[in-house]
Amino acid sequence: MSLNWKEINLILSELDLEGAQIQKAVQSSYDVLVLHVRNRARTAPVLISLGAGACRIHETFRAAPKSEKPLRFGEFLKSRIVNAWIEEAAQLGDNRIIRLTLRRGRLRYRVYIRLWSNAANVIVTDDEGLILDAMRRLPRRGEISGGRYTPEEAADTRGAREYAVRDFPDTGAGVSFNEKIDAWYAGHGGALSLEQLREQLRKTLEGSRGRLAASLERLREKEGEYAAADRNREYGDIIMSHPGGVNGGSEWLETEDFEGRPLRIKIDGTKSPVQNAERYYEQYRKAKNGLEEVRKEIAAGEAEFRRLEAVEQRLLEENNLLILERLLKKVRRGADLDAGLKGGAAGPAKKRPGLAFQNGDWLILVGRDAKENDELLRRHVRGNDLWLHTRDYSGSHVFIKQRAGKSVPLDILLDAGNLALFYSKGRNNGEADLYYTPVKYLRRVKNGPKGLVIPTQEKNLHIKLDETRLERLARK
Repeated sequence: MSLNWKEINLILSELDLEGAQIQKAVQSSYDVLVLHVRNRARTAPVLISLGAGACRIHETFRAAPKSEKPLRFGEFLKSRIVNAWIEEAAQLGDNRIIRLTLRRGRLRYRVYIRLWSNAANVIVTDDEGLILDAMRRLPRRGEISGGRYTPEEAADTRGAREYAVRDFPDTGAGVSFNEKIDAWYAGHGGALSLEQLREQLRKTLEGSRGRLAASLERLREKEGEYAAADRNREYGDIIMSHPGGVNGGSEWLETEDFEGRPLRIKIDGTKSPVQNAERYYEQYRKAKNGLEEVRKEIAAGEAEFRRLEAVEQRLLEENNLLILERLLKKVRRGADLDAGLKGGAAGPAKKRPGLAFQNGDWLILVGRDAKENDELLRRHVRGNDLWLHTRDYSGSHVFIKQRAGKSVPLDILLDAGNLALFYSKGRNNGEADLYYTPVKYLRRVKNGPKGLVIPTQEKNLHIKLDETRLERLARK
């Protein structure tokens, strides 16, 4: 639900913005902006939301978190309108467009806040209407830097339904309309609804726990298989104690176990008793080593499951919807949440092995040896993350972490390809063929060395080592 024009007028009259100074501008997310405005010895945080179905402006009584990284429009506002004085704050007719006329020294700006659900925007122009920047750059509408903006004419509302200020629930005696609006949107406001965000968090974390539980079940099955490893050692001992039972062409050794019970052991009649016994001993050794690794993985998985439960509990206790929205985005991209939770960490932060390189919003991970390759593959990447490796040389696994709704740009692919070549035995050649594929198309080699995988549906990439690109990545 968005505000109607009469509600916007009431909000503006309570805010009394004319003559006030903008002391701070915080862009919390791509569609939420908070201006800290001081007037008559009081500072009021004014929230502007462009969220679909929740377009609004009002004073907020909840702390507005900063974005994890500086956002373009927020940085622009800091450079242009912070410390500016508001000369005018008015809605243009009944068209749900607010115009703020600002003065900062000798410069004057106009900020247009258009609160339409289908085309909401915040546009900053100079005195002549030249667009300096827009919160949402909309080229089709000409709302980009260097374009021109003239407020849209109000539509002919004759015969349209009459609008009125709606009756929102009271939250106490003497409560302003701004306070009512802030409280209502916190509980019901579409994309920024506290309950909706909590439900999205529940579903997201439930999916993470479900995947982890399935993985733990598979590991416990493997643990059971490995726990029977002593049987292979016993078979080897029995074969060595009955060398005459292994004769040419036979597929089975008919004998008894050490307790006198009848036993049939599969053998290769073309091999000697020692070779047959060694085959079982080798299976025993691999199973014992695998059992230790599987138990470590189970312990780590169980600890992660407990951590997810603690994280969910603390997230669902958060009452600031802006903070909750930011944390939900972190959950969806698999980021570490511990530092973002109030009241300290839910547990020790997971230390990621290998090297990490950042280019803009893209993260590239590099394992430096077989152990790190295996650890990254098991615990730090997901099915749609992209894997790269040199085709004819041993070397590092390189992963590009996937971003929701984005395909990997060529520049990022070349960055990762250069890293894969640099951290391989083909580095001295200066060029090599690589293959790449999503992680979900990798298959571990059964009983193979750590980190050994077989890719499918892979694509080819030829890379020539670019030292300038590597230096740039190293500096980030």
